Amino acid sequence: MQKIPLVGLYDQYQVIKPEIDEAIESIISRSAFIGGEDVRKFEEEFAAYCEAKACVGVGNGTDALYLTLRAMGIGQGDEVITVAHTFIATSEAISMAGARPVFVDIREDTMLMDPALIEQAITPRTKAIIAVHLYGQPCDMDAIMLIAERHGLKVIEDAAQAHGARWRGRRVGSIGDAACFSFYPGKNLGAFGDAGAVVSNDLELMERVRMVANHGRLEKYTHKMEGVNSRLDAMQAAILRVKLRHLDEWNESRRRHADFYFESLSGGDMQMPGVSEHAEPVWHLFVVRVADRDTLQSTLKNEGIATGVHYPVPLHQQPAYENSDQSKNALPVTERVAATVVSLPMYPELTDSQLERIVNAMSLSPVNA
Repeated sequence: MQKIPLVGLYDQYQVIKPEIDEAIESIISRSAFIGGEDVRKFEEEFAAYCEAKACVGVGNGTDALYLTLRAMGIGQGDEVITVAHTFIATSEAISMAGARPVFVDIREDTMLMDPALIEQAITPRTKAIIAVHLYGQPCDMDAIMLIAERHGLKVIEDAAQAHGARWRGRRVGSIGDAACFSFYPGKNLGAFGDAGAVVSNDLELMERVRMVANHGRLEKYTHKMEGVNSRLDAMQAAILRVKLRHLDEWNESRRRHADFYFESLSGGDMQMPGVSEHAEPVWHLFVVRVADRDTLQSTLKNEGIATGVHYPVPLHQQPAYENSDQSKNALPVTERVAATVVSLPMYPELTDSQLERIVNAMSLSPVNA
């Protein structure tokens, strides 16, 4: 029985192998490993794809968030509002910048930040909101931007899982003050290692991001500040340039797979993800909710089908925050979601027969999936 993985990275490589191999060989033959033409061209191409004015390639998605916060002047004594239902990189970057993460609860249907809860979390120390476009679904950016404007706050889009998604027809990455992307290999647009980017329509902000990311300099030996070393290397940029040409096609395949899941699994005890009428998701992950997660996962594992849990422990309940006031926060929706979410296989190269096999296997579960 052939196993079905959660993410099919090798399948994707086989589809574009000649293009990828040529791009890698070009970098090696030119020994152009840091900076250079491929990095510059990728930044231009990805900015255009996001419908933003500029892009700065950086070392990874966590750095993208940290560098953006630093470039915005957010640091010691400041607060940044975000959610606890996300990977720890979101809050980690806030803490790295010297600020304090403040968690608000999420919506029961979309599992995304609930804008109705933001204003009660704002204090005189609040400087920004990080809206996490989780699972490839965009947040309610209209509501978030209105709140931010009313209170003079910056908005950072954590778009690590949402390459190509749209809200009311606008690409994520073009709506907030800046957006941060991860190109971790399993993302919709994934590198062959760690990589990330910041995009924005604010050119002065982007210059500061570039400076902080490159040891506080724009010229070789003139350092205007102490920065860090977080550069997108040329090999990853060359690979990402190849993959970017296929991204819309891959995202459309993900939407077709999601449609199949919706059509085949709706109506039972399983809770399907809610989707706003204004959202165009890209389904980085297809996450459902079931009361008995362990039984469902065990059933699928026995059928050779991989699943995941994103994320089983909310950030406010993580050991890293047990000595902070965040651990005392009551986030009931976040906690219910964390206890019931299951990620089903989702990648562009899934075949119709594989999807049918997944759905059929789920029907075997005692929890009726």
